[in-house]
Amino acid sequence: MVSSTQSPQKNLPPRDDRQTLLRIRHTCAHILAMAVQTLFPETKVTIGPWTETGFYYDFDRPTPFVPEDLEKIEAEMRRIVRANLPVIREVVDREDIRAEIATLQEPYKQEILDGIPGDEPITRYFIGSPDAGFTSHPEVEPSLIHPVAVPPTEVWWDLCAGPHLNFTGEIDPDAFALESVAGAYWRGDETKSQLQRIYGTAWETPDRLQAYLQQKEEAKRRDHRKLGQALDLFSIQEDAGGGLVLWHPKGARMRLAIEDYWRSAHLAAGYDLLYTPHVANLDLWKTSGHVDFYRENMFDPIEVEAQQYQLKPMNCPFHVLTYQNTLHSYRELPLRWAELGTVYRYERSGVLHGLMRVRGFTQDDAHIFCLPEQVAQEILGVLNLTEKILSDFGFPEYEVNLSTRPAKSVGADDIWELATDALVEALNTKGWEYVTDEGGGAFYGPKIDIKIKDAIGRLWQCSTIQVDFNLPERFDMNYVAADGSRQRPIMIHRAIFGSLERFFGILVENYAGDFPLWLAPVQVRLLAVSDAQRPYAEDTARKLQEHGFRVEIDGSGDRLGKQIRTAELEKIPVVAVVGKREVNSETLSIRTRLNGDLGALTVSEVVEKLQGAIAQKSAC
Repeated sequence: MVSSTQSPQKNLPPRDDRQTLLRIRHTCAHILAMAVQTLFPETKVTIGPWTETGFYYDFDRPTPFVPEDLEKIEAEMRRIVRANLPVIREVVDREDIRAEIATLQEPYKQEILDGIPGDEPITRYFIGSPDAGFTSHPEVEPSLIHPVAVPPTEVWWDLCAGPHLNFTGEIDPDAFALESVAGAYWRGDETKSQLQRIYGTAWETPDRLQAYLQQKEEAKRRDHRKLGQALDLFSIQEDAGGGLVLWHPKGARMRLAIEDYWRSAHLAAGYDLLYTPHVANLDLWKTSGHVDFYRENMFDPIEVEAQQYQLKPMNCPFHVLTYQNTLHSYRELPLRWAELGTVYRYERSGVLHGLMRVRGFTQDDAHIFCLPEQVAQEILGVLNLTEKILSDFGFPEYEVNLSTRPAKSVGADDIWELATDALVEALNTKGWEYVTDEGGGAFYGPKIDIKIKDAIGRLWQCSTIQVDFNLPERFDMNYVAADGSRQRPIMIHRAIFGSLERFFGILVENYAGDFPLWLAPVQVRLLAVSDAQRPYAEDTARKLQEHGFRVEIDGSGDRLGKQIRTAELEKIPVVAVVGKREVNSETLSIRTRLNGDLGALTVSEVVEKLQGAIAQKSAC
């Protein structure tokens, strides 16, 4: 975990610990499926992976699971854990296992088997010994093994590549829980079978489980969908279509503040700004490769004057066309171009989630076109800008991941080595710890991903820095080198927020709607004790607005006490009371959420204090 305010901290779990947690969760998924088929034999199993917080398994069952079923399943899972059954890996012959699956009448297993490439080994994992017996593992803590008589022939298996634990007793029976049931489609395709997905969570110890459950409850309180409605920031209405955001006035004020900050920061960092269209001829997306590699995430084209036009799923091809409009010299590079560009992607309705997963969103995209020898310095510049922006928005800690060349890739070995070395050099110059994901890069270049840590300890993937060898080739991009030859520029994609909508949702949850002064949709609310003081309040509001502050006057007509309580519920940072005394003395009685009553201040004193707090990105 990296902190921008101190030296890198060594508090990331070691890789071995992560592998252990992965095995716990993956094994729990199999134990879940075994428990379900023990209790409900008519159920067919599909897939059951581990997740960031636990595991799930998808089931095909004629009747829906109810909460009482989850209780029974969880109890059966604990019985299996306490029985300390062995978990055994077996490599099997493709045709032999095909015949066995046919006997079991498990159609999903058959489809999974058919999807495994012919040159890959077929493995399955048993829970319980296939040889009708098991032996307790001597390294398992005896207290984890419940003295329950388990038939020695009890056995369950599934096709799986692993990894898993060696014995079910290596799982603490009090460190996992089932959470919910949701609908799902086989293979994520709504034209295929509708399944039931049971979610669970699993940890190394009961304390870790309880900490997660407490965090989950706190996350519910901070849910951006509820707070967005309560604070009147945005809405997503079915009349407009799922996954499309309507920004209300208060949310739009916040968005404008975020965008203004973003533009200013980029201009100060040597970027120029672009604006590009929302649609383009489909041929552009064929040239870029999106039609071949991204078709399922794109809306269907529309026909205009016998030509097909495509809503843009990404901004990068437009930036390439802008580059192509002029023949550039090596002396002009690097070029840094940034855009808040709205893109449109087809997301299935089942995965839409507030602002976190939508169909129309604004990427804070930027592309850098540079010389090979400039890559390391440009990556360092991106990291510095990312650190500043994330810190100013209240995210000083983050996890950094470096993803390297995958087995299937484009580009020469030397350019991959240059790009990867540049990413490593920049990270080392920053002194940032990072985890390397060997082979996890895109086929067109290595990348750095940054996950920010929020106020309750959750990690959110936001910032990405991606070197790209693919688009320069596809679009035949060139610059005139010092020797007069035409050479390919290096292209760097990068986003800091990722998606403005998603980042906004993260901000809402990070601050629980209680935003710092510089971001708050309403920075100051004036409370007139009676109508007699309203003209003074209106004149004061105009003066504050002239200085750029977001100001409101409470027009409810409520008594002062209720106006104050309403402002507190709406998390207004600064409240200014206007009564007879304030009118006569030409002052305001100021109350702030952070520091309480500040007493009577003149308008100029209020302006000075507000400007100072905003400049420091702090509360007033």
